[in-house]
Amino acid sequence: MNAALSSPSSPPVVAVVGPTAAGKSDLGVALARHLGGEVINADSMQLYRGMDIGTAKLGRTEREGVPHHLLDIWDVTVAASVAEYQRLARAEIDRLRAAGRVPVLVGGSGLYVRGAIDAMDFPGTDPAVRQRLEDELAEQGSGALHRRLAGADPQAARAILPSNGRRIVRALEVIEITGRPFTANLPGHEAVYETVQVGVDVARPELDGRIAARVDRMWEEGLVAEVRELEAAGLRTGRTASRALGYQQVLASLAGECTEQEAREETVRATKRFARRQDSWFRRDPRVHWLSGAEDDRPELTAKALALLEEAVTA
Repeated sequence: MNAALSSPSSPPVVAVVGPTAAGKSDLGVALARHLGGEVINADSMQLYRGMDIGTAKLGRTEREGVPHHLLDIWDVTVAASVAEYQRLARAEIDRLRAAGRVPVLVGGSGLYVRGAIDAMDFPGTDPAVRQRLEDELAEQGSGALHRRLAGADPQAARAILPSNGRRIVRALEVIEITGRPFTANLPGHEAVYETVQVGVDVARPELDGRIAARVDRMWEEGLVAEVRELEAAGLRTGRTASRALGYQQVLASLAGECTEQEAREETVRATKRFARRQDSWFRRDPRVHWLSGAEDDRPELTAKALALLEEAVTA
């Protein structure tokens, strides 16, 4: 265990970030083992119970005895809340730091990572405004609301997919409640903890190949059966969980809207698009230290990350 990183007074937070399939989970486990730390999940879909195969959630053996927190905490019918995640993540961070343990935040949900480690207040909700916008979403479709968002906050519209009705409604709600652009409520780069962020960088062609292979494994491991089981538990009614990559596509095939093969192919395409958005999000943060997670560099990745952390903490 590295003494500089495991001081019982105030261990820093280590955040392992980057796009899906880059190798964040394995690096997070390796760093936690070396540093005497514990992993805190920062993948919004791994918060859901039963969503295991499609989120590439590490199994017990793959965690190598490292405690993992904030996995499997919500039913699939619960709508995700970054504000609630912030409360839970900071409670875990504070508990671990008080015990002299290094919190290792691992995940590719950029807003969740920022909510955990940066100064960020979340605007409240207005049930009447939310209901009106949701009614408009049902009547007009997400495309019409996305065009409205583009007029009110072009930056938010570029960051939110036109098909993501839930996030569009939230952005419009915040704009109406606060009178400010939705992006004005996003955090700056003001951390509330001493944090070192390690970004795992994989060139796009290699990452695309990993994504395609991962989707193949998900189907082989029983993603369709997992979705069927979750559908019986209310997955279709879950505003957040039903839109998860892979799950959304399988639900469409189960409903007869496409074939299973089409669902599989669309999962690959959608995941590649998502990985590009993740990469763009984290690239905008100048505090992220990028390390190569390419196949040829993976044997040295943990050692390089540990050296980077030592340098950052002792600087």
